[in-house]
Amino acid sequence: MTAFRIQIDSGIAEVVIDNPPVNALGSKAWGELARAIEDLGRDAAVRVLVVRAEGRGFQAGVDVKELAKDGSLIAVVNRGCYDLFGAIYDCPVPVVSAVHGYCLGGGIGIAGASDLVLCSDDASFGLPEIDRGALGAATHAMRMFGMQVARHMLLTGEPIGAQEAYRRGGVLEVVPRPKLRGAAMALAAKIAGKSAKAVQLAKWSLNGIELLDVKQSYRFEQGFTFELYTSPDSQEARDAFSEKREARFRRDDDGRGDGG
Repeated sequence: MTAFRIQIDSGIAEVVIDNPPVNALGSKAWGELARAIEDLGRDAAVRVLVVRAEGRGFQAGVDVKELAKDGSLIAVVNRGCYDLFGAIYDCPVPVVSAVHGYCLGGGIGIAGASDLVLCSDDASFGLPEIDRGALGAATHAMRMFGMQVARHMLLTGEPIGAQEAYRRGGVLEVVPRPKLRGAAMALAAKIAGKSAKAVQLAKWSLNGIELLDVKQSYRFEQGFTFELYTSPDSQEARDAFSEKREARFRRDDDGRGDGG
């Protein structure tokens, strides 16, 4: 039985983690999910990814029981986690995570590597590793919530709730749980309707500027602005704006650009 399933519709790939009882992933599943994300990112039919889960919570990290039986698997787990979080962060198309219930350890890595995060009003985010003989995903917690909160989460093992996550800027929106999937899919559809070329360059640009100072960041962005401006998609977008109409973007050979 696979720990996740995938469906693609209207340019949106929906990746659903479904591995009862708590959606923890075993040593093999991390790598399998990483490869699936990489494949989806290369799929010309995919313009946006939505990662969500079934069951009681979003994701409970690694399978601690498996590691308890065989500690040597930690190398495989670490590689799988690294590959998955990297696959999400580097995915050529935006990734939206929709978090409900608990989001623990590796779940923080998945959400924190994503471009956008929505959560339900019952969501909580935690790094319980310090009480499991491990560490991890503080990088992604820091990306979501800032240094002080991430340090507190890792050092105490105490989680934060949905509203605090929103207050700290870690999630875009908090919605009632029954509306979570709909909100995530609506956001994905909005992004999928934009110029694929512009969205890809925007994500590449945003990833790059996270690590640079203000002047370097802006210069970095300008390079992508220039590249986009030389594409037919950019001209079509300007023409549509000037003519007060919807833009008409055509697909290129890989199905993702250019328009005109």
